[in-house]
Amino acid sequence: MTGKIIVAVDGSEAGARAMAHAHARAKGLGASLLVVHVLEWSPYTFLTPEELEERHARRKQELARAEEAIISPLITRYDGQGVGLESAIRYGHVVETICDIAEKQGAIEIVTGRTGNSGMMSRVFGSVAGTLAQVAPVPCTIVP
Repeated sequence: MTGKIIVAVDGSEAGARAMAHAHARAKGLGASLLVVHVLEWSPYTFLTPEELEERHARRKQELARAEEAIISPLITRYDGQGVGLESAIRYGHVVETICDIAEKQGAIEIVTGRTGNSGMMSRVFGSVAGTLAQVAPVPCTIVP
């Protein structure tokens, strides 16, 4: 293996295309893949202890649902096809978390899908793919 490629997935068709591209690239390079899904999470310091406990219980459910619905199908589809596969599900700011994982893993590249959402929200706040392209600590490929 010559390195590790981070592929950021979100359960969308664009994420599936990113996975297919990253898998082919990893196979050609002799690299491995780390399939990453990030759930947005922000601390709400103004919540009561009871509300925080309830929120943490929902967090566990969200992690299990993300594993079952997003990560497992991709790992199952690409397992045994000549590329080492790992997965990670994290909570946090999506771009910061992906960049942090890439740095800690010594990644050689980040691959992500472009959702194609050109609505007002992405114009105002920016997209994950666009922001990654600007701040990623390693080369970033955006798959249409």
